[in-house]
Parts: sequence; C-alpha cells; structure tokens
Amino acid sequence: MDAPLTVDSMTATLAANTLTGQMIIAGTPVSGTGEQVRGFDPSAGKSLEPVYQHGDASHVETACAAAADAFAAYRATTSEQRATFLEAIATNIEAISEALIARAVAESGLPLPRITGEVGRTTGQLRLFAGVLREGSWNGARIDTALPDRTPLPRPDIRQRFIPLGPVAVFGASNFPLAFSVAGGDTASALAAGCPVVVKGHDAHPGTSELVARAISDAVRQSGLPAGTFSLLFGSGPDLGITLVTDPRIKAVGFTGSRSGGLALVAAAAARPEPIPVYAEMSSINPVFLLDGALATRGDDLGRAFVGSLTMGSGQFCTNPGLVIAVDSPGLDAFIVAAREALSAAPATPMLTPNIARSYASGVDALTGSADLVGRGEGPTGETSCRAALFATDAPSFLNSEVLQAEVFGSSSLIVRCTDSDEMHAVAEGIEGQLTATVHADDSDVDEAGRLLPLLELKAGRILFDGWPTGVEVCHAMVHGGPFPATSDSRSTSVGARAIERFLRPVAYQSVPKSLLPSAIADGNPENLWRRIDGQLTQD
Repeated sequence: MDAPLTVDSMTATLAANTLTGQMIIAGTPVSGTGEQVRGFDPSAGKSLEPVYQHGDASHVETACAAAADAFAAYRATTSEQRATFLEAIATNIEAISEALIARAVAESGLPLPRITGEVGRTTGQLRLFAGVLREGSWNGARIDTALPDRTPLPRPDIRQRFIPLGPVAVFGASNFPLAFSVAGGDTASALAAGCPVVVKGHDAHPGTSELVARAISDAVRQSGLPAGTFSLLFGSGPDLGITLVTDPRIKAVGFTGSRSGGLALVAAAAARPEPIPVYAEMSSINPVFLLDGALATRGDDLGRAFVGSLTMGSGQFCTNPGLVIAVDSPGLDAFIVAAREALSAAPATPMLTPNIARSYASGVDALTGSADLVGRGEGPTGETSCRAALFATDAPSFLNSEVLQAEVFGSSSLIVRCTDSDEMHAVAEGIEGQLTATVHADDSDVDEAGRLLPLLELKAGRILFDGWPTGVEVCHAMVHGGPFPATSDSRSTSVGARAIERFLRPVAYQSVPKSLLPSAIADGNPENLWRRIDGQLTQD
C-alpha cells in the first residue's frame, strides 16, 4: 500500500470488491439456505450488508466430497508447488488488503493498526510455511539401511517419512478475523502438509471471510490445483459444525474458541466410527507470577504495564493476563495502586459482538460477588463496550472457587494474594493447564524462579520471563498450546513451524523397491534434505 489508509479510502476500495453474501465451495460461489446472518459493526452498533445464509448438510457433503476428490492430486504435489501456492495466497491477500482491512475493522470494532498488523501476520504465516516446505525437515526422513549379515537375524532396509492425513476441517475464531480464521495458522499449516481444507467461517466476520476465501480460491486456480483443495462454509457449530467434523472424509480438525464449543467437537470426533484428532484451543487465564524482588524494585511500573496488556484489544486475546499471583508485600501494594490508577483511565472499548459483550458482563458480575473489586475502567458507551475490571482475593478462596478460576473473555483479571512462597506454589499447582505462564523476577529472585520453573513447565505451553503474554510471535520456536483445557492436545502447537506436524503421520517403507521410493527417502537424496541415516543426521 503506497498511500496511508484512511476510512474513506478503505470504504471506496471495499466498494470495488463487492461482497456477494455467498459461501465458496470448491471454487464455486454458493448461496446458503439456512439462518440469515450479517456482519455487525460493534463501534457503530449496526448490522452490515450483505446478508449471508448458513449452509446445510448438502453443502457439507459437496465440500467434503470435493476435498476427498482433491486429496490424491494435492498430496502428490511437490514441496515447491505447495510453497508457491501458499505464497500466491499471501500475494492475493495483499492485493485486496485495503478492502480486507476496511471490512475487518467494520466487522470487529478492532482498531486499524491492529487489523493492519493482522494482515501482515496472516501473510507472514503463509510465507513461513512456504519456507518450512522448502527447507524440508518436515518430511521426517529416516533411513535404516539393510544389514543382511546381521546375526541372529538380518535387518531389512527400512525408511520413514511423513505423509498428510487427508482433508482437514478448520473453524474460524471470533477474536482474530484474519490470523486465526479462513487463511490463518490452521489453514496454512494444513495446506502446507498437503491436506485440502474445509473452513467453517465465523458468523462475526462473514464479509472478511468471503474476501479471504476468494483470495485462496484464486490462488488454487492460479496454481493449477484441484478446486476441492479449499472450501468456505457458514453455519452453526451444533449443526453444520458437527456435521462437518463427523463426515468420514474429514481426517483432522483445527479449532479456536470456547471450551464448550471445543469439547463438543472433541466428543463428536471421538464418537465417529473412525475417531480423528481435534486440535482445539479453548480456555486459558494465563497466570502472571510477580516475585518479591521484582515487586520491590519496580512494582508500580509492572502495574502500569500489566494494565496495558490487560486492556489491549478489549482483552479479547487467548493470552490475556487473567490472573496475577504474588506474595503480600509493599511491592504488591505499589503494583495494585499503579494498576488501579492506570485502569481508571482506560476507556471502554468495543467487543467483537453483542453476545461476547454480554458474556463478559456476566463474568464480571460473577467475580464481583466472589472477590474484592480493585478498580474499573471508564464506563461503557454502548451495548458492545468492555469496561475493564480488576479484582483481588486470597489464595484459599481462589483454590476453592470454580468462579474465581474460570476464564472471563475480556479485560478482566484477578490478583491472588499469597501469604508466602509456599502458598504461591500451591496456587500454581492448583490451576488448570494454560497457554502461557509469565514470571517477573529480578536477580534476587533467581532461586525462587528456579523452584517455580519446573512446575510451570507442567502447566503451560509457553513460559515468559519479564514480558507480557499478549503478542504471539510467529516463528520456528513458538509454542501456542498447552495442557487441557488450554488445548485438547498438549503435544502440538497452533502457531509456528511445528504446527504442520498436526496434520502429518509417519509411514515406514520396508524393503520397498528403490524405483518406487518417494523422493524424500530415495537413494541419492534427490531433494537434498537433511535425513537421519542409521541414526546419524546427514545431508549426504
């Protein structure tokens, strides 16, 4: 984009990319037949055109049949072909970025810089996986050469590589209309693995979903791939969503959303005649541990920084710091005073949908009846407004209350005052699985941090020191996952290069004729991969 974006320029660009209100099934625009839904502008408090309609079982059937038909040809593509395809999607998204940003801002109420950054994150993820494909270690190539003279029994030639699972169902998230939605991390990693994708778009941003789906479908055509490589559907989770997950042609599921929604999909997938994996990111309150030395030297600074993380994006991040744990001290008092002052100046900001805003208000009401109110942000200005809230309680009360341990999606957090470090450890042991755990420590806290770290390894997928959990870097080392209920499968990540592994499985090739071996494990290493041969990693 050469010129700065403005509301007027975005609106004009969006008009040139007229939305149709249709799903896209195997490259074909299709109108739904079910419940009508519209995008909703939470900042303006009004519905947006056009009208979309939910699909039904026949649309799921068509999309899944097309994905199954596409699978053989798509999984046979080379790493380079898939890498080029992912880059084409990124380029197509960038080509419509002004229209896309305009619609996403309108449908989410999220600020322009946030959505602009999310476009970059979405295209960056796609290009990351293009790089993963070209680098090649995702193949997991291993060769144990034959030992015909070994006694008492000879060893046959055995080789291993990863292959794609099959068509994948992806559920778009409400809080990231781009980076965790139609072309988000689940879709990018599944396509990189060689799996066709059927996306159920989120009702909160149907226009954004349609624009991105068109960009992907155009890339499918440009790349000469089967049309069934990608489809977009709209529909309710209990109806179309369950129908999609239970279709026998779907072999894995990616989901980001509520615990109830994720567990419903997990149960449906497990009850199939052929159970399949569901990678569901669900519930996390992301505890922050403030150690004594850090509080003593910079408690007030930590309080202000905490509020900045808490209120970012109306707290609608899966990594929002919803819990603060510390030993009672003057430093903790300074933290609370600074946090209260910063919070009182925090404006009420729009949440994604009226339903999400109502759920947030209900969660805050529940905390109000169970904990001490520390402070509130500025008053609400509309039905979707999020008024930030901070509460405090003691450790025994926290450990004995389901209400206090429940996630409140939005800018709400709870401080747990502990009498000593043993009680702080008891709280850490008592919390559920989390996406993140954060520790703020000074040099004087090293011993205490060392005691805490092994415990946090068992509780979270990402451990941060002296930072804040909001903001997930898309890179090779990132883990965005964690023990239940943060995710339904703690062995994987939904962000970063290793996300591709969710949609692959290993196959061993024993004494297969050399002329039939896949190139990743063929003699001569035609793809120039790093491979483990007889236990040694080599590029020979």
